[in-house]
Order: sequence, then structure tokens, then C-alpha cells
Amino acid sequence: MSEIRSYLLTVDNDKSSAEDIAHVTARKLESKQTTLIEVVQSLGEYINDEDATIRAKAVQFLSSVIGAVPSNLLTIQQVQVLCQFLCDRIEDGGAVGGLQKLSSLRRFNREMAKMTTRAMLEHFQDLQIRPQSQRLQILELLNNLMLQHRQALKEMGDEFIVGVTDLVSGEKDPRNLMIIFSILKAVMVEWDISSHAEPMFDSVFCYFPITFRPPPDDPYGITAQDLKDRLRDCVAASSLFAPFAFPQLIDKLDSTSPNVKKDVLQTITACASSYSVSVMSNYSITLWDALKFEILNVQEADLAEEALSSLQAIAIRLSHGLTTTDPKTHLARYFRPIAKECNEQLQEPQHKQAKPAGQILSSMAATSPVAFFLIVKAVVPPLLTLYEAADSIAKQRALLEVFVQLFSAAIVVQSLPDLSASESHTSQPLDGFHDRLFELTSQALMSTSKDEISLRIVASKGLLRLCSLRKYLSDAEIGMAVQYFDEIVLDEEHSRDDLKNEAIEALVQISKLKPNLIMDITFPAFMARLPDSNLPSETNYLITLEGLAQLSVEKSISDTLVRRLINKLEVVLQAGSSPAYPQAILSSLTYVLSSKDLPNDPNLSSYHQKIVVGLVTRAVLGSTGEMPETALNSPESLETLGRLVNLIVRALSDHKQTSVVDQVYSLFLDEASFLPIPFRKDAPEPQRRTMILSTFLAAAIRREIPISYLNLDNPSSFLQELTRLAITEDVPSIRHALVRQLALVVNKNLPSSSVHYATELLWAPSTGLLHQQNLLENTIRTIFWISKALILRLAHTEEVLSHLLPLLSDTDHGLPSARGFSLLLAPDEIISKENGAVIRLLTKQHVFHVCVPRLASDFRSADKLVKPNYLIALSGIIKHVPTSVLMPEIDTLLPLLLQSLDLPDQPDVKAATIDVLTTIATENPSTVESHISSLVTRLLAAASDRKSSPPKTRLAALQCLRILPGRIKDSTLLPFRGKVTWALAKRVLDDPKRAVRREGIECRAKWLGMDEPESE
Repeated sequence: MSEIRSYLLTVDNDKSSAEDIAHVTARKLESKQTTLIEVVQSLGEYINDEDATIRAKAVQFLSSVIGAVPSNLLTIQQVQVLCQFLCDRIEDGGAVGGLQKLSSLRRFNREMAKMTTRAMLEHFQDLQIRPQSQRLQILELLNNLMLQHRQALKEMGDEFIVGVTDLVSGEKDPRNLMIIFSILKAVMVEWDISSHAEPMFDSVFCYFPITFRPPPDDPYGITAQDLKDRLRDCVAASSLFAPFAFPQLIDKLDSTSPNVKKDVLQTITACASSYSVSVMSNYSITLWDALKFEILNVQEADLAEEALSSLQAIAIRLSHGLTTTDPKTHLARYFRPIAKECNEQLQEPQHKQAKPAGQILSSMAATSPVAFFLIVKAVVPPLLTLYEAADSIAKQRALLEVFVQLFSAAIVVQSLPDLSASESHTSQPLDGFHDRLFELTSQALMSTSKDEISLRIVASKGLLRLCSLRKYLSDAEIGMAVQYFDEIVLDEEHSRDDLKNEAIEALVQISKLKPNLIMDITFPAFMARLPDSNLPSETNYLITLEGLAQLSVEKSISDTLVRRLINKLEVVLQAGSSPAYPQAILSSLTYVLSSKDLPNDPNLSSYHQKIVVGLVTRAVLGSTGEMPETALNSPESLETLGRLVNLIVRALSDHKQTSVVDQVYSLFLDEASFLPIPFRKDAPEPQRRTMILSTFLAAAIRREIPISYLNLDNPSSFLQELTRLAITEDVPSIRHALVRQLALVVNKNLPSSSVHYATELLWAPSTGLLHQQNLLENTIRTIFWISKALILRLAHTEEVLSHLLPLLSDTDHGLPSARGFSLLLAPDEIISKENGAVIRLLTKQHVFHVCVPRLASDFRSADKLVKPNYLIALSGIIKHVPTSVLMPEIDTLLPLLLQSLDLPDQPDVKAATIDVLTTIATENPSTVESHISSLVTRLLAAASDRKSSPPKTRLAALQCLRILPGRIKDSTLLPFRGKVTWALAKRVLDDPKRAVRREGIECRAKWLGMDEPESE
């Protein structure tokens, strides 16, 4: 039996085996056991069969053989013969596939490409009635010829243009259209289509606008946007399309569909960016007349932005290569009606069309130096006249906003990478208005009534932009502006926060441009306002420190600021200030240093000596009485100093850190001056407070540094001492530092071989903390911190949790234990990755999967008195667990979460539960539908109960209520609409907190906006 016969009998049932048969023939050709003529002759009776199916299979066999032979096996004559053979039978199935394989061979030449193309154009004029898969194969062949033999197809000239246009017309399949648009764009760009512009344009514009929606789970991944982008490229491909494109696009701007209008505007932008300057000049004013309505009468903000982009694209195109400001240029003619219209709109600056007119002008001005020159020349003189004649603050503000937009455009123009050759004439046309503009913005900022905040904010923006313009204002003028901003920050009343923030931001920006002015003017002014001491009720220094901290963006400024703040702190401490002021200075230092690259900072050693060693020893000596006790010795100040010390020590080299390790408890003093707290009995409270500093110091040491104060082979005595100190300490701030330090050692410093010493602290027989008969709150707190340390490193996690969960059933200490569960996964600034703590990636998932099933089952069987403990513990865990972990267990969790909202006197639990419910309702709303009655009732209770729900909880409840409409079916929610809207109106809209009232209004509007089901 011949291979062809075997192939024909096999191909329908087993394509893989059929391909193997073709490969056998290919190997025979390669080994010269047969010849190509013999293979073709063997097709004889089948290739001429009356049955088209048999003919197609025979050609398919030949195509498979061609695809299987090495690319260099066939001679050019053989390729020619095969090409002719397949072209003659191109309508038989398989021929196109064979030609596709032939066309990829090296010996397939330009004449064969023309022959193949002509065969396709001649025989597939009825392409659209053929199956999609066959159309796709034909188009892929044509696309392949375009890629590999484009010059040959170009030589076909009009024959190819007309043939391809006819071939592809009427196609609707998105996969095929992606290829068609790609082919046609190449023809439009590279062929001479001057005689065929209209039919070529029509061949693509008939698809505009694209309304395709991909089916669900579309395997091809073609989106409507993909088709829109390809079609837009075609429409913008040739300037010859302008007479057909622009009139039709302008007509379609009348569409009521925002999506259609957006497509039109984006296509106009693409055309403007692509068509020639002369063509765009012919249509520029027509387009302006059409587009201005979308901007001046804005209905959809995004459409107005698109229209503005279109106008800007026209200006950019008309600016191309332009080096003259001659009023006869295409650009000047385009701008003339724009400037006229905008000037007219600005005659009434309070009208709603004035603001978009300003946006148009600034958008046009920002396109090029020449454009900026023309716009400034046309609009700034009348704007100045209008401003000077303005009879109200509102008019002045509106006109000043236009000036600010023009100043912003000037900054953009200065940043353009390639300025015009006539830069000297066009780069700064504002020079002629220099004095008036500086005076105008300065007076609006400083001479206007202090109550006109909105005008002064705009003036601040304008003055900053003038300062930012390169070589526009002199240093003396910028210095005056700096003084204005200083005065606003330092002297304005506290109620003017918006203006203060604007002034600080202006100073920050100027510090990047002129740091010397900030150093010479702002620093002395600000530092002079920092008092040497203060009363507890005085907080004027806060805005000054905040401003100084924000100004420290430049290295020279930040270095100077650190030195001056350290000196000021010394003065403040000596003057006997209240603790809040030194804390604010320390916080400012922390802010400034945290923005630096401390490990590479040349001043790091100085910071270590002056802050770490200097301030720590001062605090310790104050606690011993060798120096006067100061505000630095308060627990809050020590905590703030500890954060600063931690930041610096973390940046030290290994060698420096090794020396710091020895000082963790001695705190840079010898035993004659200070005895370390661990293993010391009856230390007074001021000295015990130094453990706050020890904790931050210990946390900063990298894991690799040897710990001299800890015997890693037998750390038992040290762990027991820290545990003793933590349990017996009655001062909250010191106790907190001790339990953190204990947890730090267990988590970060104990090697795996010594972890059992920590577990023995918890459950060793008779001595373990969990075996104490009367668990005090301090003991419970210590248990959970040790447990946290072990759990984060995934050491004995299940065993730890199995010891903690039974505590919930105890009527005496079940409640404090329940609260302890929120500690296990909570972030902590000491036990953190920044401090080198061991925090395993799957810790949260592991704790969740161990605890939640047990909590759920124990809750059901628990005594009524202790049931709340399980809900509190659950809330403490899930508020720190990713949503992706919660969702698989949501059916178990949801009833418990809803009951958590009923807990009295547990606002934190309520708030955490509502946050979780909000996430669930957002990401998986179907899960809450069956509980909607309980959810709505409880959320309304939380939102309106001002006694047990603090503002944060009330706000969260309203936010959760607001997201339900639109995510859950209206038919499910409508029965509750009346109840919700009534409760919100009666119990929430008069809430004393404005944020709660505002959220209540938005929530009520969302529920009122639901659609009633249509009546039948």
C-alpha cells in the first residue's frame, strides 16, 4: 500500500499517525529513495478525483511532506514547480498550508511570492463565505508574504492594493481582523495609495467604532482595546485619509455614547500626531470648532481631557520644526481663534467655562517654545487688565488660577528636551511682564485679607512657579518669596493649615533649587522661633519643627538641621522643659535621619557619639542622680529616644555594633556610675526605665553579631531573669519594654538548639508559667509575648497554640487571654524584619489554620459566660490574616464574625470585625447574601450606638453598609432599604463627628439609589 493511500485512510481518524506517514515519505526524499516527481505522480488518481474532499487530503499530504523535509533539500526549480502546483490547486484544502510552508523556505523567491499572492487574490474573492479557520489560514499566509517578501508585493502596485482591499472586505472575526488591520496599515504607509485612498479608508473605517465584547473565558485573549488600537493605527496611517476621516469623526462626536466619543477623540489625537503639518493646518480650525464644545461645556471629565489631548496633539504637530513666531505660520493661524474664544470666556472668570478656557490655554502653551510665545503674547496682556479691574476676590482668584496654569506651562516648556533654534526669542516671553507678575502674586499672597485663604493658596502656587522658572526671578526676589512663606508658616493662625502646608511645600521645592536661600533665611527664622523651654500647654513649636523636618531634603540642609536640633535639645533639657517638647525634637531628628542613607553617611560616627552615647548616658545619669533629672527621663521621651538610637545603631558597621553589644545594659557607663538592671534587686523606677533604651539598643544589633550578655549554650538564667522582671514590673512602659526584650531574645538570638529553654519557660512541669495556679495579668501578658516570639519563627507553633487555647475557657483569666491572641500576629516595631527578627512567610496562614477550626468548635460547646472570649480571640487573629487565607473558611467564620458585633465594651473587636466583613463583602459578596439580615441589623447598631462604638467604629460600619448596594443583588437588599434609610436619617445624620455624618449621607444615597424591580 503506498504512503498516499495509507495517509488518506488514516488522516480522518488519527492525524498524528497520518503525519508520521508523511514524515516517512519526507525521509525517503531526504535519503533519495524516491524523488519529488514520483511523490507528485503518486497523487495522480487522488489529485484529480471528482470528490473535493479526496483532492484536499491529497494536497494536504503533499503539504505535510513539504513541511517535514529539511529547508535546504529542495532546489529552486523544485520549489518553483511545487509553488505552481499548489497555486493551481489553491482552492483545494491543504494547498494554503503547503504554500505557507513553501514561503518560509530560503529558495522561495519574489516571483513565487507574486504568483502565490495572485492566486489568492484570484481564487478567494468569496473569502467571507468560507469557514473562519480557512480564512484565518489564508490571511496568515498573506501576512507571512508581507513580512518576508514585501518588496515583491510592492512591485505589484495597484493590482495588490485593489486585490487586498477586496479580499478582506466584510470580515468580522476578531482574530482575522487583527491580521487584516496589520496588513492594511503596512499597505497604507508603504504603498502609493493616492489613487485608492477612499476605498482603502472605507475598508477600515466601516469597523469604527469597535463594539466587540470578548466572550467569557476567551482563549484567544483579544480585547476590544486591541482591535481599537489596530484600527486607530490604520485611520491615522496616511494624510490622504484626512478628507474622509475628519468629517466622519466630527459627525460621530454627536454620539450619545461616552465610549464612542472617547474612541473618536483618541482617533483624532492619533491622526493629528501622524498626518502632515500642511494637512493638519487645513483642518485645525475645523477641529477646534468641533472639540471646544467637549471642553468648554464639560459633561464627562475624561472626555474633556481627551478633547484637550486632541487639541494639544494638533498644536504639537503644527509646532514641528517651527523656529519663528511669525503670525502667518500654521501654528499662529490655529491659535488665533483659540486665543480669541478663551479671552472672551475669561471676561467672566467666575463662569463655569472660564476654568476650562484656562486649561486650554495652558495646554496649548506647553506644547513648544513658539507655542508658549504666541499664547503669552495673545492672552497675558488682556488677563492683566482683567485682573487689575476685577471687583471681587472670586474674580481675582479665577484669573490668578489661569496665570498659575500658564506659569506651569512655562516650566514644562523649559524642560522640553529639544528647544527651538529661536530659543532666545521664545523661551521666556514672560520677561516683559516680570515686575507686574511678581507684584501681583506677592500682593495676592501677603496683602490680601488673611481670611481669603483660597486666593492666597492660589497665589502661593503662582509665586512658587515663578521661583521655579529658570533664570526668571533674581535670588533677591526668590529670597523675598522665601520670607513670605516663612511668615505664613510661623505667624499664621493654626486654623490656616491648608495655607501653611502650601507654604511648607513651596519652601521644600525652593530648597531643591536654592538651598543657600533656605539656609540663610528660613533656618535662622525657624530656629529663632523654637523656644528654649515651654509649658505643657504650649505647642507652637510643632509646626516649626514639622517645617524644618520637611525642608531637610537636601544633604547640606539636613546636615545643618541635625546639628542645630541637637544643640537646641541640649538647651531645652537644661532649661527644664516639659517632656513633649524634647520628644518633638527627637521625633524630628528621627524623621530627618530616616530619610538619609545612614550606612554611607559620613556623619554617622558623629551621630553615634552625640546621640547614641551622649543622650543615652545623659538619660542614665539623670536616673541615678549624678545629673539633674530632665524631661529626657520620662518614659515617653525614652521611648522616642530609643527609636532614634535604634535607627542609628542599625546603620553601624559590624565592628561598631560589636562594641555596642557590650553597652546594651551598662549603657556606656561603668559600674561605678550605673549598675545594669538585669540580676539586680530593688532598682528604683527611674533606673528601671533605662530598660526601654536597652530594648531598642538590643533590637538594633544584627543577628550575626555575637551577644556577649547571653550564654547561647545555656540561656536559661538570663531568660528567667527577664521573665522575673517582666512579671514583677508594675509600671506599664517598663513592663512593655521588658516583655518585648524577652520576646526579642527568644525570636532573634536563640539558636534552634536552644529554643527548648523558651518552651520550658511556658510549660515546664511545676515551674512553667502556664502551670501557675493564679495567673496574673502580667504573667498572661508575658506568656503571649514568649508565644509570639516562638510562633513568628514557626518554632513549636502547634504545641504553643494548643497550650494557649484552653485558657479561653477559664472564667477568671479567659478574657485577658483572649485579648492576648491579637498580640500573636500583630506587627511590632521591635520584633520586626528591620531589626532582624525571624518572621517566617507562612506564619499567619499556619496560626489561622490551627486556631480557627478549634475556636469554632470550642465556641459551640463553651459555657455562655466564656463564649465572648472565643470571639475576641478569633477577631484578634483574623484582623492580621490575608483575605486570601480567610476566604476558604468563610462559611465557618461568618456566623462567628456576626456574633462578634454583639460583644459589649469591645470597640476594637468590633472595628476589626467590621474591617474583615467589609473586605469579604467587597471581594466575595455572594458569601454574605444568606446572612444579609443579620449583617445589616448589626452594622446599623454599630453605626448608631455612640456609647459603645467610638467614631472610628461607627465610620467603619457605615462604609461597610455603603458598599453592599452594587455588590449584592438589589432584590436581596431592597427589603431592607426602608429600614436602613430610616435608621441613617434618624440616628446617624446628626452624629457629632463630621466624617461620620458625611459617610452617613453617602451611604443613605447609595441605598436610596437602588432600582426597584420592574413590575410585570
